[in-house]
Amino acid sequence: MNIRLVAHKLGIIAILIAVTMIGSLPWAHPALGYRAGLDVPYLFETRGFVALLVSIFFCGLVGVGLYYFGRHARGSLYRREAMAIVGLSWVMATVLGGLPFYLSSTGRSATVRIVSDDPRPLVQSVADWNWDFWQQWETMDPVTVEQQNCLKALLARGAKGLSELDLQEQSGQKQAPKILEDLIAQNSFWQAVIYLPNDSREPNSPSDRADHYRIRWARMSIPDCLFESQSGFSTTGATVIADLEDPYLAPHCILFWRSSLHFLGGLGIIVLFVVVLGQGSAGKVLMRAEISGPSKDGSTARMQHTAWLFAGTYVLLNLVLTVILIFEGLTLFDALCHSFATLATGGFSNWNVSLGHFNSSLIDYTVIIFMILAGSNFTLLYLALAGQPGRLLRDVEFRVYLMIIGGVTALVVAFGIGYGDFGEGSFLVQLANSLRFGLFQVVSVITTTGFVTHDFDQWNSFGRVVLLCIMFIGGCSGSTGGGMKVIRLVLFLKILGLEVERSFHPTVVRPIKLGGASIEDAELRKSILVYFGLLMTIFVFSWIFIVTVEPDSTWGNRPDHKQIDSASSVAATLNNVGPGLGTVGATQNFAHFSPPSKLLFVWLMMLGRVEIFVILVLLLPNFWRIR
Repeated sequence: MNIRLVAHKLGIIAILIAVTMIGSLPWAHPALGYRAGLDVPYLFETRGFVALLVSIFFCGLVGVGLYYFGRHARGSLYRREAMAIVGLSWVMATVLGGLPFYLSSTGRSATVRIVSDDPRPLVQSVADWNWDFWQQWETMDPVTVEQQNCLKALLARGAKGLSELDLQEQSGQKQAPKILEDLIAQNSFWQAVIYLPNDSREPNSPSDRADHYRIRWARMSIPDCLFESQSGFSTTGATVIADLEDPYLAPHCILFWRSSLHFLGGLGIIVLFVVVLGQGSAGKVLMRAEISGPSKDGSTARMQHTAWLFAGTYVLLNLVLTVILIFEGLTLFDALCHSFATLATGGFSNWNVSLGHFNSSLIDYTVIIFMILAGSNFTLLYLALAGQPGRLLRDVEFRVYLMIIGGVTALVVAFGIGYGDFGEGSFLVQLANSLRFGLFQVVSVITTTGFVTHDFDQWNSFGRVVLLCIMFIGGCSGSTGGGMKVIRLVLFLKILGLEVERSFHPTVVRPIKLGGASIEDAELRKSILVYFGLLMTIFVFSWIFIVTVEPDSTWGNRPDHKQIDSASSVAATLNNVGPGLGTVGATQNFAHFSPPSKLLFVWLMMLGRVEIFVILVLLLPNFWRIR
């Protein structure tokens, strides 16, 4: 292993990350970091700005240090060095990309601090709260679910507060939403110290704080920052940030960096590396590690040219979608961030309810079109834009990809209308809603984008299970989508068919045919079977790990959902989808998981984005042997 040569290339990638991070600085200014509809004062985001500056300095320092260490490297970049660069670059990018979140103290989720006579205050996160006792204000619609959960925790632990009779007397009605809102949320970013029943003075001694509680937002820990960073780079779109709409908790400049992670991840840091610095035989290794999926066209002599086509098509589509979204009513900030998330098939949004915030069928269908394009082979897209659309339409993988989208959407719509998943009204109204929301969620999941416009976790069982299944499929090879890729599924089914035939006709010799052409490569057949076996092994053992490590309290009053939700969380991260079912569903996030689980998810997201073997070889001692 030529360590100096690897360090030299990693230094360039670190510098590239630092340069990209500079683009997030201007969004700290209120004139740029603006989102229509947020009723909050817009001030210069000093905390986020300083965090980005320090992060840029540190990334540059790491980059220059590695570059200086490897400046006199000799020799060529071979397969092993190329694989090391791919794996280590993703590890390094995850750490460096998480710095702005940590240094800016970005808020993660609400926590409640209950102070008693015990000198060690009890601090619980939202996920750890006791859900057993909840009777008094359960049906109060004006109170948010999070506020209800706060009250559940406080009441369950004996916090002193207003009784139901007191609430009725003070409000003059059976339900008192305004009083509860005042008690729970004294300001927009939950930093209030609240004392019950009516004492708002700051206590002078620990004894004065007995049986009182404090509600605060927990800041992102190191595992949280690594999770968010890898989720961005791997274009997964899963998040640990519970409130994206409060600039005090998540500054706009930090949110823009969060979306920029998608842009870099979708384009592929290593693809850029190949374009600028690709060398010899290593170029193919680098490209195939980044643009995952088996190659249907054999080796490519002009890997740098292919990378240029990929990068140019990707950037052009981002620009086109940004302009369209601006014309459809989004601010520049929202348009850029959602374009980055769409074309990278990432799914990070700047709103708590994702794209559902805009409630626009025009925006939904626009994003659907671009998600489908993002899940397609970018080289074929370039040829289509260059006047050769037949190359794209004749591609077997692309046709199967569209057939899966159409078939699954038809099933989701049919079952959804039957079960009333898409609201009430006339048949035509239900059909229009089911087509809009059903198609959007099917495309969002199969392309592993993860945007949400409808709470699919409330759909019928068939709809939820079919979405869970297509999480594993993903987009086409050569796209920014995650998952196993459509071409692998096609080849796997053809291989299974041949093996079944051989069970009763062992002497048959029949090649695999794809698009009318025979595939004689025996290694390809072996690699497909190994890939599926390895993928299922990783999935099962990760599922067992989550079920074992996570306490039942993570699921609150739904511990019976632990098994299916754990499987869903593993599938959502391993396949770079983002949202899953249940506790990680369309309206939820990953903040409540324990640090060991979050670190496992980081690893799974990396495996899903990069070719599995490129990451696994980093764990082998022989791989690092210096020749």
